Amino acid sequence: MSKVVRKKNIKVVKKTLESPFKIYWESKNYFLFFAGIALIIIGFYFMSVGGWDSTASLIISPLILGIAYLLIFPASIFYGKKVEEPAEKSSEV
Repeated sequence: MSKVVRKKNIKVVKKTLESPFKIYWESKNYFLFFAGIALIIIGFYFMSVGGWDSTASLIISPLILGIAYLLIFPASIFYGKKVEEPAEKSSEV
C-alpha cells in the first residue's frame, strides 16, 4: 500500500515594494515637474527658431530655460507639505 502524503497549507505573503517618492511627492510636485519639462521643450524650440543671432535664440530661450532649470525643477523637488508640530504644554508653577 502506498502512503498518502498530505500537503501543508502554507500561506505566501507577497510583499509589495512601495515607491520611496510616494511619501514625499504629491500631485503638486508632479505638476511642477511636468511644467518644467514643458518649459524646457518650449525653451529649446525658441532656441531653434531663426538664426543664431535672433532675439528668440539669444534672449527668450535662455530666460525660459533658466526659469525651468533654476526655479521650476527645484520647486518641484523641495515643495512639500508642512508638518505641524504639536503645541508644547506650558507648565504653570
